[in-house]
Amino acid sequence: MTSTALQDQPSRVALETFSVAESSLTVESLTDEHKAETLAFLSARPLHTVFLAGFIHDYGLESQMNRGVFYACRNSQGDIEGVAMIGNVILFETESPAALKTFSRVAQDCNFARVILGEQKKVEQFWRHYSGGGQSPRRRHRQLLFEQRWPIEARELVVGLRRAMPADLSLILPVNDELVFEESGEHPMKIDPAGFERRWLHRIEQGRVLIWIKNGRLIFNVGIICETPDVVYIEGVYVHPEERGKGYGVRCLSQIGRSLLKRDQSVCLLANENNSKAHTFYRTAGYRLRGYYDTIFLNREN
Repeated sequence: MTSTALQDQPSRVALETFSVAESSLTVESLTDEHKAETLAFLSARPLHTVFLAGFIHDYGLESQMNRGVFYACRNSQGDIEGVAMIGNVILFETESPAALKTFSRVAQDCNFARVILGEQKKVEQFWRHYSGGGQSPRRRHRQLLFEQRWPIEARELVVGLRRAMPADLSLILPVNDELVFEESGEHPMKIDPAGFERRWLHRIEQGRVLIWIKNGRLIFNVGIICETPDVVYIEGVYVHPEERGKGYGVRCLSQIGRSLLKRDQSVCLLANENNSKAHTFYRTAGYRLRGYYDTIFLNREN
């Protein structure tokens, strides 16, 4: 029912770094010594930078868990004008057209990029420069960014809603494989089964997968993909087809939201622009529209 752009796109990781000059800007690969400076830059727009900041909070700036390299564009005074992560997923934050163009040129040299995700207008600008290198999209989606904040309507608790355990993987993996396929057109359980299982097991060990199992059937599923001190981003919202329309999903989301918002300011998610049923579902659960995003799935080289 929701976007799966970040969670399970398989990749071939090669952490290669280099520098490029563009106009008065310079671009450099970031190391963990830049963590505080980078997070301070991203904190100006916490809702829209939850993806980048979430990776940094979880793994730092130098980790294979990021499946990519962090870069910063700096102006002539040495101040950061933009931050990007270029790898399996391409993410960026900047208000500078020159920085966006620079990041697109760096990304053209990344041969394992699979997904571009960002705000609609910025992705359009990025793509104009990036596609000049001959790249073409495999699939492209417009998405709506929804956000939930206090107050949240109190609803009947779902007693069985809990954090997933490793023993639940056999139920979780097929459902999320299908969710990824619906958005990306690829089955990660076929392309990269070991990596897919490893990533979901890691999320479970982090306590970031919430499920409700009843009579041996997965009724509800959601993954916490990124989390910062301000914002939580969730993906993979699933309600069993035979249990939809009964209010279970809204009750589960409300219960999870009330728990998460005790420590964070907001919870957000992305929904496909064409999925009007999902829009109604999220609005009923207390989510409000905050913006428009684009996801571009790139052609695989291997």
